[in-house]
Parts: sequence; structure tokens; C-alpha cells
Amino acid sequence: MSTKDCCSSCKTEVKEENNNNCPICNNGGRSVAKETIVHLVKDGYSNLLHSEEYMICMKEDCEAVYYSLNKDEVYLQHQVKVPIWFKVDANPKYACYCSEVTEKQVINAIKEQGAKTVKEINAITGAMKDSNCIKNNPLGTCCHGIIQEIIDKTLV
Repeated sequence: MSTKDCCSSCKTEVKEENNNNCPICNNGGRSVAKETIVHLVKDGYSNLLHSEEYMICMKEDCEAVYYSLNKDEVYLQHQVKVPIWFKVDANPKYACYCSEVTEKQVINAIKEQGAKTVKEINAITGAMKDSNCIKNNPLGTCCHGIIQEIIDKTLV
């Protein structure tokens, strides 16, 4: 596990991916802190969180978002407070959840204002300010990588 310091005020721990597959689609998942899930599942579900270790399903078309390592808990898209940007039909597709900056805003900053770096995107859109990534981003990590992916795809 490593600590990544990329936002103005957050230091998020990035855990290596685990081979525990989603119980719905059998796709590989990524480890997510329980604190993230407690904050992002809708209120009626947060009291059902009993495990200590959770994963997020990374498959775009799978309805599952979070699941426990022992697979006895699964939380679907309609049970989560925010749209998951990489899931099909996410609306809006947030690039930065803390500042509510969308993928479209990042693309516009690139195409219309000439931004080429994450730093330039942040200055134009206000992304990565007042960050609390562990609670706001569905992965529980900084959005720097998400923004960089959008830049890379848009500048191709």
C-alpha cells in the first residue's frame, strides 16, 4: 500500500488490486476502504455494512458497484448516492467528485481552452479543490488519474 499525495488536501492510500471477483459478473474488482462505502451507499443501506473489506466492480456494464470480500454483501448502482463514472449510463460522469467537475467540463477545458495537463484542468475547472477523496470518490482515491485518462483520450 502506498500513499499518494496529489490533491490540494488529501492523502489517499492506494491499495493494490485484489483477485477477488465480482459475485455478479465475475470480473476483477479493486479494493475500496469501508469509509468510502459507508459515505456513498444510500442511507437505508449503510446500516447493513458488516464486513471490513470491500471491492468495487470495475466492469462497465455490471450493475454491481460494491461487494464484500466474502461476497455476502452486494450494493448495486441504484443503492449508491452518486453515479459511478465508468459505469454505462452514468449521468453525470464526474471526473472529480469533490468539486463536482464532469468529464464534459474536462474535455471542454482541453478543446476550447487548450488545457494539456492536470494542473491546467484544475485551474480552469476547479477540480481537486477542497478534496475529501476517501469519502467522495467511489474508488476512495484521488481523481488525478481519472482526469489524466480523459486528457490522454482527448488529445489523441
